[in-house]
Amino acid sequence: MITIKKYSPDLKPQWDSFVRESRNATFLFLRDYMDYHSDRFMDSSWIAYKGDKTAAILPANITEDGVLHSHQGLTYGGWLLPQRHIDGADVLDIFTEAASIWKKEGYSALDYKTLPFIYTYRPSQEDEYALFRLGATRTECNLSTAIPLHRECAYNKLRRRALSKTASLQFRIKESQDALPVMRMVSDCLHDRHDATPVHTAQEMQLLKERFPNEIRFWMLEMQGEPHAAVCIYDTGIVAHAQYIATTPYGRACNLLTPLFHQLISVEYANREYFDFGTSNENHGTYLNEGLLRQKASFGATGVAYNRYILPLQ
Repeated sequence: MITIKKYSPDLKPQWDSFVRESRNATFLFLRDYMDYHSDRFMDSSWIAYKGDKTAAILPANITEDGVLHSHQGLTYGGWLLPQRHIDGADVLDIFTEAASIWKKEGYSALDYKTLPFIYTYRPSQEDEYALFRLGATRTECNLSTAIPLHRECAYNKLRRRALSKTASLQFRIKESQDALPVMRMVSDCLHDRHDATPVHTAQEMQLLKERFPNEIRFWMLEMQGEPHAAVCIYDTGIVAHAQYIATTPYGRACNLLTPLFHQLISVEYANREYFDFGTSNENHGTYLNEGLLRQKASFGATGVAYNRYILPLQ
């Protein structure tokens, strides 16, 4: 009863409609988000049908080594499922049929990123069971930290003290429609502190902001008209995710992220279910930046795993 079909651009309306109704999808899986970097990733997305109805979709790309990736341009991924009528046995059948098709296509392996549980409307870990049954190996585990906004949580003593100290400062928190000042601060901060660069350019973030104005928002804290702390939020409706976090040296010295995050957590996104600070890892999860992790945990955040698996196909 399960059939697998490769995605093609003419199926975009069907794809986007399924994403909007899915129990475990976010706006990152809409084609207008996925396809903004189509020049860097060769799309190889798939649609599974049960009878004549769409049962699941898989955002994916293929690389020259024959590995199928649940999309490398996205933070998380996996099979997206409908609200109901697809269970664990169905997902196992979908994986089994898909693996058979992918073998015939000559793919060597499936590199699969799961969706962290906090992003789902309903429990949706059927894929991890199927991966276990098919002999997949976990290759990566990154640790994020998130606050359950619908439950009681509290800042620790150091964070409360920092919030109290910054209360006397003259600052302004505002939303920016322009990605450039935020991404400039992000680039400077990453270069100075980690010798790294952001995944997105300012031009890419501006494009995505224009495509998703309600979901992607830039927040800045200014003093005397100059920005000293900034956060880019990806809002899925369930989770407010801090996609980028940055400060100037002055902003770090004055701990200005504290009042900015406090505003976002307690006011702007207080009605979401979770506030996700993002991961604190390098080297595919094998290195944990404990200082960064504890800064996030000081707001009352606790751990969420971002897992990744490899499933050999040959």
